[in-house]
Amino acid sequence: MRDKFDFFYTLFYFIVFPFFNLVHPCRVIGREHIPEGGVLICCNHTTLADPLMLCFVFPLKCRLRVMAKAELLSVPVLGFLVKSAGVFGVERGKSDITAIKTAMKYLKDGRKVLMFPEGTRSKDGTLGQAKTGAAMLAVRTGVPILPVYLPPVKKRFRPTTAVIGEPYYPFTGEGKAKTEEYQAMADEMMEKIGALKEKAL
Repeated sequence: MRDKFDFFYTLFYFIVFPFFNLVHPCRVIGREHIPEGGVLICCNHTTLADPLMLCFVFPLKCRLRVMAKAELLSVPVLGFLVKSAGVFGVERGKSDITAIKTAMKYLKDGRKVLMFPEGTRSKDGTLGQAKTGAAMLAVRTGVPILPVYLPPVKKRFRPTTAVIGEPYYPFTGEGKAKTEEYQAMADEMMEKIGALKEKAL
């Protein structure tokens, strides 16, 4: 399924990838776990390079839709470019209904949405507590979560190992999930992300 952002995503991919891959080459484990159709990609977050690296971790045919902090989209030139490629903003610390609706639309349309469930970067590389937004999106849209781990240290000109885990459905109960269940789902998600660390060593 293609949309209006695919052209620019593809263009940026071919222009930026050779240079980015030269500085930050990436070794990927688990690409066979990427499912067809809509999926919510959840990854730990430690550096500014993470979103761009993940766009190259996944093959071009996936064309990720990235949820990023709203401030990024207001940066002159850069904001315009990333929005053209399908990046959408979220107001951190708030219940951003517009961002939620955008993510839900992409997921229901069969797109692959990337978000960082901790809500911000970890300064020391340790995994933080996930917000409940990712779990809520997965449950409400019926898509699986795909856990991904990136090492906190990414040395220039040396391969960084990204690990893609197996997709899973965070809620298998009947009816609607209860509010208190979402945090348990979020905690489970971070455990699955953390469990991938050993393969990245």
